[in-house]
Amino acid sequence: MLYQMHQMNRQLAQPVQMAARWVEDFYGAPQNPLSTTWFGKSMTAGAEMVSRLTRNYGKPVFGHATTMIDGRAVAVNEEILLRKPFCQLLHFRRDLRGLATRDDPKVLLVVPMSGHYATLLRGTVEALLPEHDVYVTDWIDAREVPLTEGNFDLDDYADYVAEFLRYLGPDVHVIAVCQPSVPVMAAAALMAAADDPMQARSITLMGGPIDTRISPTVPNDLATRNSMMWFRQSVISTVPFGHPGFMRRVYPGFLQLGSFITMNLDRHVNAHMRQFDHLVKGDDDSADGHRKFYDEYLAVMDLTAEFYLQTIQVVFKEHQLPRGLWVSRGRKVDPSLIVKPALMTVEGELDDISGVGQTRAAHVLTPGIAADRHVHYEQPGVGHYGIFNGRKWREQIMPRVRDFIRSNL
Repeated sequence: MLYQMHQMNRQLAQPVQMAARWVEDFYGAPQNPLSTTWFGKSMTAGAEMVSRLTRNYGKPVFGHATTMIDGRAVAVNEEILLRKPFCQLLHFRRDLRGLATRDDPKVLLVVPMSGHYATLLRGTVEALLPEHDVYVTDWIDAREVPLTEGNFDLDDYADYVAEFLRYLGPDVHVIAVCQPSVPVMAAAALMAAADDPMQARSITLMGGPIDTRISPTVPNDLATRNSMMWFRQSVISTVPFGHPGFMRRVYPGFLQLGSFITMNLDRHVNAHMRQFDHLVKGDDDSADGHRKFYDEYLAVMDLTAEFYLQTIQVVFKEHQLPRGLWVSRGRKVDPSLIVKPALMTVEGELDDISGVGQTRAAHVLTPGIAADRHVHYEQPGVGHYGIFNGRKWREQIMPRVRDFIRSNL
């Protein structure tokens, strides 16, 4: 019922959006003498904001057509290597013809399945491309997956990661950003227990909830405060008719977006007030930056109910990984068996999603890794998103990750 009400509200908003677009076109037209006045600019700015707030945002694109290598622009082609029901493995193939022979390391970037699309890590990919052969887990919106494809839970996530590692070969370096730190650790532990020859060379965990008992944040408190029954009744809905995933039980993207915005409501309100001023004053660069950010931020996907609920229980309520209690499909998940990969953890001083110390806990769980192959870095002055996007990621964090990977080739 919740999903149906959301769709009904979207349909009711369509006339509002059409009217807003008409006002924007009318007052913004160069032929209209009011277009250069404060009134005309204000009407155009207000109409654009109403139009953008009432539209549907589809899956964004990465848009990495080129990258710079050795001072040259190099073409980048995005290709799908593997198609799974809930994920596709993307490869950003760089055209290295005409360049000196390169031996850039393979990097599997495991992105969060937490509401936003993989393109949220566009800046992460962009910074890695010049010096790495980059592969990305591109998760598929659960409402687009028919029920005939079966379920997908946290155990499946770990199995997908292991399958991608086996496909890419024994010389892969894994970077997990936020939520996938847990299933990546599980995949590494299960592969180590099986003495799998395709284990990763190195693992980098960035802002992940390895042990949420440490420095608990608002999302952590929400998970522990409410019962599993509350989550099932309050945030799980059924995909309505008209989507390929009709009747699939999901945690809807629009609910996730609402929780994201509520956590930092003042920041979003102020950002839109500044955007109005940018539009009226003709500050095109600032206005375009706002558009790009919210085009990405407001594009959300549904998660399968079983994945979301198992994550709540295993990671946030029972802390099964750090307590050594996780049994995945009859297989004990024991991180102490991980020996071959080197391990790096990255945290942000101001992270309000994964508190300081939660990711670093991975080092305590992996005593089998030699001491000189453990690396931890805490970036001052950044929150959660600053760990993998923005200037400090590009200039301070990424070079450290790059050096760590190269020291473990």
